[in-house]
Amino acid sequence: MSYGARNRITAKVTSVKSDEIMSLVKFEVAAPHLMASVLTTESVEAMSLKVGDEVELVIKAIHVLPVKQ
Repeated sequence: MSYGARNRITAKVTSVKSDEIMSLVKFEVAAPHLMASVLTTESVEAMSLKVGDEVELVIKAIHVLPVKQ
């Protein structure tokens, strides 16, 4: 799959907090630094994101987009 964003960081999911509509997913990146992404709960469920998953973060403008490999 192709993405318009060029900045990519490998990260580990450290927490997932969900309600009916939105989810907050936090990540640990290699440095170690922490990043977070707010996305719909539907997206979290579609990717089956859970603590400990390895993902690639695609960063574009103000958005952090997790991509599960």
